[in-house]
Amino acid sequence: MRASQLYAPTLREVPAEAELISHQYMLRAGLMRKSASGIYSYLPLGIRVLHKIMEIIREELDKADAQEILLPIVQPAELWEESGRWNEYGPEMFRLQDRHQRHFCLGPTHEEIITALVRADVRSYRQLPLRLYQIQNKYRDEIRPRFGVIRSREFIMKDLYSFDRDEVSAQESYRAMYDAYTRIFARCGLKTHPVEADTGAIGGDQSHEFMVLGDAGEDLIVFCPDCGYAANVERAECAPFDSAGEQETLAELEEIATPDVTTVEELTRILKIAPGRVLKTMIYLADEKPVAVLIGGDYDVNEIKLKRAIQCNQLELAGAQTIREVTKAPVGFAGPIGLGIPVYADYSVERIVNGVSGANKEGYHLRNVNIYRDYTPAAILDLREARAGEKCVRCGKVLDQARGTEVGQVFYLGTKYSMPIKAHFVDQDGQEMPFVMGCYGIGVSRTMAAIIEQHHDEDGICWPVSVAPFAVIIVPVSYKDDEQRTAADGIYKILQDAGIEVILDDRDERPGVKFKDADLIGYPLRITVGPKHLKEGYVELKLRSSHTQLLVSIDDVKDQVESILDRIGE
Repeated sequence: MRASQLYAPTLREVPAEAELISHQYMLRAGLMRKSASGIYSYLPLGIRVLHKIMEIIREELDKADAQEILLPIVQPAELWEESGRWNEYGPEMFRLQDRHQRHFCLGPTHEEIITALVRADVRSYRQLPLRLYQIQNKYRDEIRPRFGVIRSREFIMKDLYSFDRDEVSAQESYRAMYDAYTRIFARCGLKTHPVEADTGAIGGDQSHEFMVLGDAGEDLIVFCPDCGYAANVERAECAPFDSAGEQETLAELEEIATPDVTTVEELTRILKIAPGRVLKTMIYLADEKPVAVLIGGDYDVNEIKLKRAIQCNQLELAGAQTIREVTKAPVGFAGPIGLGIPVYADYSVERIVNGVSGANKEGYHLRNVNIYRDYTPAAILDLREARAGEKCVRCGKVLDQARGTEVGQVFYLGTKYSMPIKAHFVDQDGQEMPFVMGCYGIGVSRTMAAIIEQHHDEDGICWPVSVAPFAVIIVPVSYKDDEQRTAADGIYKILQDAGIEVILDDRDERPGVKFKDADLIGYPLRITVGPKHLKEGYVELKLRSSHTQLLVSIDDVKDQVESILDRIGE
């Protein structure tokens, strides 16, 4: 490819909308352009990178006995109604109707349609295990698209679905995909950290996210440097607190006037107590029924944990009217004593002796509130968000935390979809059994952004060889010069004939412009053909990632380039 023919409009200025480095460089290096909020057009250089990532994915999944298919983007509502997710999925789903007023959606994911497909054709255990995948666009109407392709409304995703005869076989598929993901991201030049994760809208019993750590990450993870335990804070387990050495004497319950004091911050300031002495009472609607959640004032409720712990389908904070009906008081005065609804307490509550809570009476709180003496929760559970400094649930050492961007996730689904969709096979005993399933996603476009986040400097992108749009760029200082043009064209042909992906910058531009564009786009190896060294039969090779430079004889260029690419591509 010649640069004069390449559609790669680069930008010198940082676009105002771009916050993350990856978003800035994808726009500045001419990889993509914004079409609408959260929707992007990919240009030739971006497509080349995406294709490299896709090819790595295909190679590794094919090794794991997976087969590629292609499913429709437009999906009928009936299948989602069978699984129960048509109403559950929420406003992120793009919904539409055809001319006959039949309901469809743009696929945010494909569990329903793949399960129905396999249901129609796979009848015997002899046809299992079955692992099917596709690479395709997905659509989710994100409430706030941001960070370029990290959080977009249209994105490219690889999704794979496994169908097995039993849990043992399904766990083998889970492990095979987990291992394949490890190899895929390593080949893409990414350092990832698998962490335990919540299953979210996909559902299932087990999940791991593959995280790329960095300050720009959307997610917060906690991890143990000693035993290796790591989890998204949505999923991270919290250990019960150690019992206090010498217990404080239980004081007499006391009602105190607290007019207009409705927050933990106000309460701790007026009473001169630590937030950890406050029994924060939150009223929720769980499947439209009110429940109370009690937690230490220095913690926040993890609603994902709560939803899973009390096994409800829908969970939301109660409104002011419901709170008044339940507590007989306005917002800000709820407490656990005398509530006629289930009260679920977090482990953090057990450590609070002589705590302060709302009195379920406007303008009043209670002092010296104690568990079991004054109230008894329906259950004591792990309901808080984990944080750095807490004890690891596995080894007891101290947890650390970091931010991360999810690039892939694996789910063990069990029979979550096969049961309601009635996808069965006949086992070796002649019995009809539901498929045991797993699903496995990689954000292809997000992976491209994550690679840039890990591989860049102040001048631009530093692509790993495995995913670079071109491995080598040849930059003649002046293509108009006959000697430089002849040498550059000759090297270009030699490298092309050797099967090396090379681009020749034959543009009529100043050398500085060419060098800046080469660094911005991030070609792993640059060959500069200039008058000074050319007189002696040499050209200059420069490695983009390390800035290492060396002079090479024109006769040795091919061998040197192949050797360098092999070395930096390992």
